[in-house]
Amino acid sequence: MVFAVNMAVPQFHLTYRVRVRWAEVDRQGIVFNGHYLTYFDLGITEYWRAIGCPYPDGLAAHGSDLYVKKAVVEYHASAEYDDEIDICVRVPRIGRSSIRFDLEVRRGATLLVEGEVIYVNADPSTRSAQSVPVFLREAIARFEGHDPAEPA
Repeated sequence: MVFAVNMAVPQFHLTYRVRVRWAEVDRQGIVFNGHYLTYFDLGITEYWRAIGCPYPDGLAAHGSDLYVKKAVVEYHASAEYDDEIDICVRVPRIGRSSIRFDLEVRRGATLLVEGEVIYVNADPSTRSAQSVPVFLREAIARFEGHDPAEPA
């Protein structure tokens, strides 16, 4: 597993490499479509580590948690058993209580899948939306090199 700044796709500041396992492919030998959401989750988990806020403890310590509001997956090509694939992750937008992740799954220069996952920050006891904590906004802005809360 490798995580690094993405040189091939510079708008993504994190790339996490995984190898497709046998359990992830279907009868045709290609990755079953639902596993791409798991790949997205792996990439987002590594993003939290990279910004110094490992999930879930990094947020729980501040009385916050994240809940998925929306997930979109667009398929372009298939990954196959034993392929090394790169999960590319970035945060282009932070709203008052939401964080949007853009993701791509690539095999070398080939775009296989792209998508977005939107999380809502909430109080874990009430599950009601609350503002994204300042420490998290600042950590993301440092990592991305700009403030995703500002309009592009």
